Amino acid sequence: MDKSTIWASGEQGYHTYRIPALAVTNAGTILAICEGRRDSSHDTGTIDLLVKRSTDGGASWSDQSVIWTDGENVCGNPAPIVDRETGTVWLLSTWNKGSDHEGMIIDGTSEDTRRVFVMSSEDDGLTWSAAREITATAKQPDWSWYATGPGSGIQLKHGPHAGRLVMACDHIEKESRFYYSHVIISDDHGETWRMGGSTPRAGVNECQVVELTDGRLLMNTRNESRHIRQRQEAFSDDGGETWRDQFVRPDLFEPICQASLQRGPKTADGSPTLLFANPSNPDDRSNLTVRGSDDEGLTWSYARELQPGPAAYSDLAVLGDGQILCLYEAGNDNPYERIDLARMTWDELVTQG
Repeated sequence: MDKSTIWASGEQGYHTYRIPALAVTNAGTILAICEGRRDSSHDTGTIDLLVKRSTDGGASWSDQSVIWTDGENVCGNPAPIVDRETGTVWLLSTWNKGSDHEGMIIDGTSEDTRRVFVMSSEDDGLTWSAAREITATAKQPDWSWYATGPGSGIQLKHGPHAGRLVMACDHIEKESRFYYSHVIISDDHGETWRMGGSTPRAGVNECQVVELTDGRLLMNTRNESRHIRQRQEAFSDDGGETWRDQFVRPDLFEPICQASLQRGPKTADGSPTLLFANPSNPDDRSNLTVRGSDDEGLTWSYARELQPGPAAYSDLAVLGDGQILCLYEAGNDNPYERIDLARMTWDELVTQG
């Protein structure tokens, strides 16, 4: 395994880099995407979407470029999906005025609200289309706060909805102020997007989705409870249209934080795997750990700690040769000092189990 720093806070004109996201294109180019927070580490203010590219498996990286900027406003929560049929990289994101804080948006005292946008790249992340608003079809009028991802989405491979693009999101209801996780869906290769289903119960937030080998979807969510420091999960039998069987996952601890869930590489004998990453300390954002499952997430038998100290958000991806990538927030004194990339094989993950 090797690790390298992709972004360090305070460099290249940005106070803090946060919210990492990964995509691997059909050509094998790695896209590392994040928020560049210009003036502070806060979740609002002047925030741009940035990308760096690697064409050699993560050994070297391009200079950063700006995907989307809008003056002093927030262009955030990067959430990419690669359409394997067309090769297009879609990037979902949320926008709000830089002067509107999350609490104001939830309270209804903000000047504007959270809006949902999509952009795309046809050339492996070299250039990007203008951001196109999809709020009208991706967000209910009675929702206040909203977030795409953060982290990457999926394209379904099995069953009647094969080819569908699915992005995990979360929202808050205006009246109840309850958090829910939900998905948005595209059945026309990213041209249009609509709402899928939400979790049956509240109390969950940022999430990611993976397709199981039997065609079901598994959603793994951040748990907003201050008393239950464990992840929650739910399932869909219809490609994300509805969700059921929501439950607390007793073996996946968290400090109330985003996590990453992805399909892993096949083992030497061809068996499928899953990958999960989060700060696994229930008391604070630290101990960033990658876990592996060879039984479709029923158990997580393998684990490797990447960052024993402060760490927070992450995203996982797998290269064509099976190499596992984890892009994650880390630091010495706080979790937001830099964004690092770890590269490992399945065997390196398993030997740490």
